[in-house]
Amino acid sequence: MNRPNWFQVSAEGSKALGALHHFATTGTNLPKELIHLVFLRVSQINGCAHCIDIHTRDLIKCGMSVEKIVLIPVWDEATYLFSDLEQAALAWAEEVTRVSETHASDEAYSAALSVFGEKDLVDLTIVIATMNALNRMGISFRMKPLAKA
Repeated sequence: MNRPNWFQVSAEGSKALGALHHFATTGTNLPKELIHLVFLRVSQINGCAHCIDIHTRDLIKCGMSVEKIVLIPVWDEATYLFSDLEQAALAWAEEVTRVSETHASDEAYSAALSVFGEKDLVDLTIVIATMNALNRMGISFRMKPLAKA
């Protein structure tokens, strides 16, 4: 079944989510590569093919190696490849994305806070929330990846 292009059907809603995405990618002090790393991990958890494709490409453009990118789903088994900041961001991204299971535990919050500080942790959580919202739109309306066979 074909589903509508949600950007066209709800231009105002699309504009609002676009503004949130703009803030997430340009309005924080978080490194650009870290933002795309979090966007990719959230999209992997949610299963959004369109966003996985886009943010994998973004990380390659940022200079991240393919070897590191393919290990993002199992980053906690390959911690030597990820900085302390990246590990903290990935752990918090998983905690927040799975909030119905984790309830953003005090332990996870304290661990993330100790690495990021209050302002950057709030901004990181906005980045995570942004991608979760966009994943839900992409999946619900079957946005196609850019990848070609």
